[in-house]
Amino acid sequence: MIPFRLQKVRTEVDAIAAARAGGRYIAGGTTLVDLMREEVERPERLVDINALPLGGIRTEDDQLVIGALARMSEVAAHPDTLRLQPLIAEALIEGASPQLRNVASIGGNLLQRARCPYLRMLDAPCNKRVPGSGCAAIGGVNVGHAILGASAHCAATHPSDLAVALVALDATVRVRGPAGERSFPVELLFRLPEATPHLEHTLQPAELIIEVRVPHDASARHARYLKVRDRSSYEFALVSVAAALHVEKGVIRTARIAAGGVGTRPWRMRASEQALVGRAPDRASFEEAAQRSLDGARPLSGNGYKAELLPRTMVRALEMTREVV
Repeated sequence: MIPFRLQKVRTEVDAIAAARAGGRYIAGGTTLVDLMREEVERPERLVDINALPLGGIRTEDDQLVIGALARMSEVAAHPDTLRLQPLIAEALIEGASPQLRNVASIGGNLLQRARCPYLRMLDAPCNKRVPGSGCAAIGGVNVGHAILGASAHCAATHPSDLAVALVALDATVRVRGPAGERSFPVELLFRLPEATPHLEHTLQPAELIIEVRVPHDASARHARYLKVRDRSSYEFALVSVAAALHVEKGVIRTARIAAGGVGTRPWRMRASEQALVGRAPDRASFEEAAQRSLDGARPLSGNGYKAELLPRTMVRALEMTREVV
């Protein structure tokens, strides 16, 4: 590991000032420290933000408000999460081992870097690590890579399970930085790779995630997260689906669906959602909507199976929403 300086801060003002001076925020460090060990990331200065008052979970105006420094395990077990947004609890539990959930923060989870193996191979070209060097995955081993949103420069999938659930639920993120405070949908936090895959999110320099807000609606209680992976223990998704349905008098009134493991960012399935509205919540409707999930899909040489697995996973996730009491 390359030597670095660690600065602990106690106020947001000090944190932002330190980041403007070239520091990198660190909370749980479950991704950043790993990348530093492998010398993929080489920050000269880390800014420890764990003392900032950005933890906790609360309700406000029928919204679930999650502090950026709340730990994954804390959020997953919190009574308000289980009561208002059980989909979030399910995604968090599926997203990491118990040890990682005890350490990793919500803000850090959203900003974790791609798990493409070429990002960590210092002798392989990777546009995320060295812009302009190329993408080894395009013509290499790409079994776990994206079929949606990839470009000629990058096909790495976004790894966060939580982000998939938050995108499906129309959650917003509040951030603060040198230019002040702003809020925007979690979906807009993530960039498509296009020609600049090293730019992975839309935060401005030194901006700090403050909290995530999740609106509550009638679909929240009938929502499930289904994750398909190589092994049942801790592993990243090959395909995952967050689905929430509001069914009234035997008709789907609203549908919220997002997928993970298939896109270069958490992928909102709006065409599938639209196909479900006004339909009966039965398998025929689910199968027809699931086929719309492949709109724009472009499999690579090794991940064509995802074009079959994604619709099947979506159908099963939608069926699981009917099993929620």
